[in-house]
Amino acid sequence: MVLTQFYVSTKRLNLLSFIGILMFPILGFPQYTDVINSNRPGLSVSAFAVGANVLQAELGIGYEQQDHSRLNTESNILGMDLSLRYGLFFETLEINYEGTFDHQNKTYLNSGTGVKNTDFSRNRLGLKYLIYDPFKNSENNKPNLYSWRANNKFRLKNLIPAISVYAGANFVLGDNPFYRGEDVVSPRVMIATQSRLTPRFVLISNIAYDRLGTDFPEWNYTISLSHAFRNPKWSVFIENQGIKGDRYADVLLRGGVAHLIGENMQVDLNLGASFKNTPSRIFGAMGMSYRLDMHKDKIKAIEDQSAGENGGPITKKSMKKKKKSNKGAGAEDIDLGPSKKQLRKIKKQERNASEIDF
Repeated sequence: MVLTQFYVSTKRLNLLSFIGILMFPILGFPQYTDVINSNRPGLSVSAFAVGANVLQAELGIGYEQQDHSRLNTESNILGMDLSLRYGLFFETLEINYEGTFDHQNKTYLNSGTGVKNTDFSRNRLGLKYLIYDPFKNSENNKPNLYSWRANNKFRLKNLIPAISVYAGANFVLGDNPFYRGEDVVSPRVMIATQSRLTPRFVLISNIAYDRLGTDFPEWNYTISLSHAFRNPKWSVFIENQGIKGDRYADVLLRGGVAHLIGENMQVDLNLGASFKNTPSRIFGAMGMSYRLDMHKDKIKAIEDQSAGENGGPITKKSMKKKKKSNKGAGAEDIDLGPSKKQLRKIKKQERNASEIDF
């Protein structure tokens, strides 16, 4: 998308419109992608929003074996994750709900007694807003038609991340056995970054401060590295999560795979474990993501368009119907560029076109 140009008379500016003008370059960053942009299968949160007027649901079902050596307990947990995301007002703002509903069977090995706990282990609502996007200039992200290496090598500037901020709240309703005595509402803030290291590798990091103002505040970090295959309908990831708090602290490692069924649907699978035995955790989950795409591009007046934005000159073959091909279409925010074979073909065509015919 291209930023819409606008002009406002300085005589009519008031405080509200002045703030709007200052924020406009940020609000205009493109977020929408042709295919679904899901946070699954990991727990890391992308810096980018789903796009204006896009409603997206991310659902998962998981199982966990949790044993505590000091308390001498064993637990089996069956849970369901749900995330609802909606692009609110403009491209860079997203409102989202995240919930995890767990059913836990816990056995105390010393006495042989068991208890069952059923409630939300995660129940929060928040807003995410992109404040910086290094990829906003599409001219700097076009593939090089002359060099396969230039399109796939790592460059230092790729470390510069997109940055978003998050603010929300956790909700504990009723007598929740997972958070006894916890405040009904507790704030949560987070910074999310996303770097495209190469066309196939994406690095995401989150730093969150959770349950502010309660007796058990918690720091949480998540680092995730994703890799798209040459057919980007398939991707894999590895993720490290750290949790530090007085009630619970741990380091978790998970990995998994995701597959795009179509432009608006993704399925996934992940497995993970902890590094300690207070408690030890082994878990796995499968899920899917689906979006209702109601996004519409803003119309740009022809007098505001730059030359060459509409695809170049019309040739005899321009009106011919092209064959539809979905092969390899899929991963969002990934432009792999032409293959080595395609580069040789492009160079050959350009050499033939450069010959003068008298």
